[in-house]
Amino acid sequence: MIPLAVHPNYINGEWVSGASFENRNPADTEDLVGLFVQGTAQDVLGAAEAAQAALPAWAALPAPARGDYLFKVAGLLEQKLESLAREMTREEGKTLPEARGEVRRSISVFRYFAGEGARMPGVLVPSERQRIHTFAVRRPIGVVGLITPWNFPSAIPAWKLAPALVCGNTVVLKPASAAPLSAWRVVEACHEAAIPKGVVNFVAGPGAELGSALLGAPPLKAVSFTGSCAVGHWVHAEASRRRLRVQLEMGGKNPAIVLADCDLELAVENVVNGAFASTGQKCTATSRAIVEEAVYDRFLEALVERTRKLKVGNGLEPGVDIGPVIDQAQLATDLDYIEIGRREAGPPLIGGNRLRGGAYDKGFFLEPTIFAGVKPEMTIAQEEIFGPVLALMRAADFDDALRLANATRFGLSASIQTTGLSRVFESLQRLEVGLVMVNLPSAGIEYQVPFGGTKDSSFGPKEQGPAALEFYSDYKTVYLRY
Repeated sequence: MIPLAVHPNYINGEWVSGASFENRNPADTEDLVGLFVQGTAQDVLGAAEAAQAALPAWAALPAPARGDYLFKVAGLLEQKLESLAREMTREEGKTLPEARGEVRRSISVFRYFAGEGARMPGVLVPSERQRIHTFAVRRPIGVVGLITPWNFPSAIPAWKLAPALVCGNTVVLKPASAAPLSAWRVVEACHEAAIPKGVVNFVAGPGAELGSALLGAPPLKAVSFTGSCAVGHWVHAEASRRRLRVQLEMGGKNPAIVLADCDLELAVENVVNGAFASTGQKCTATSRAIVEEAVYDRFLEALVERTRKLKVGNGLEPGVDIGPVIDQAQLATDLDYIEIGRREAGPPLIGGNRLRGGAYDKGFFLEPTIFAGVKPEMTIAQEEIFGPVLALMRAADFDDALRLANATRFGLSASIQTTGLSRVFESLQRLEVGLVMVNLPSAGIEYQVPFGGTKDSSFGPKEQGPAALEFYSDYKTVYLRY
């Protein structure tokens, strides 16, 4: 690793210095994780121009050779797995086991798409005419902008960067300022793997200024964004003015449907995991538990009892289940929604307070919170909170549960807890989401299958798995007479 006091930006194969901003541990704000160069609009333009200059040679490189670079990146990340995981816990707050899992996922993502270089599928079909050979091959789309969030600071940059590169594109990566180090380490690995200069570029800094500069950069041909709905809608509007290719992954208000025939103990574990793992800071987190009337009271009692056992603290410490909220602003948002919940549904069954005293005073710690008796029209049943807050809703029966599950503008993920095979298959047909988890938490995706939602949760082609190639490549169709 480069022993620098300040983590520079990476433009055209060079580490670029400048004025810096701080990255602090949300579990202990006295812990300075790192200093990062604050990029400017001019830096973004320079990065986009470098990417444009590098594009012809990188696109001309055979896809298996591009894949070889990604294999090298995966190996470099694997060598540093433990240190990368500890850094991630310090900068983002998730527990160390969760961070290790995320770094492993980033490694797997690079290896998966490295292999796609040797499989790059096209289209081969017979012509209706004699002695005509017809086929279509994939080609890169050009310079791609990647805007990534703080909640998965390594995995999301990886699952955007790897398919973009193996398809022959060059990139400008803009990470979230709240957690830039994990993305920086991925780019550092790209540098150490000797990916040609200009192919990968990294600029950290304020989202409003750098996002505008990136979307306005003349070389840009596409943008992939993960973040809030509000910012995603802005990205779509700005990109559409230039007819850029756009991919958006945004919010969720994900339900866990708990039916009377479920394995109750398993259902409780799945809902607790989905709602409170990673402090509820996942777009696929369980925000609503929709419980069938016949099992509602038993489930509620068991859910609260299981939640009481969760330990909140610094994610580096053993035995901690829930880390801090990412920063003061997110903590304030969570507490505001909890107050709204108190007005709408009454006092929470458990939690609802910022944790104080001792080490808690150094960070942004919040009790896991559960509201009962939540109605579909309530704010806490409709708006994404992005924190450890769960709304418990009562359903009369299976059909009512599906109705409640679909009664939001979001459509990312849903889980259903049941032992009834027919209900499983009916829910697969009727749930208005992109991901369905059966007897599993609503969160917990894998890299080799498509990821993305419906309605206001997503826009454009899906991410991950073979579907990722659809966004990062285009087709060139050939008619060959012989």
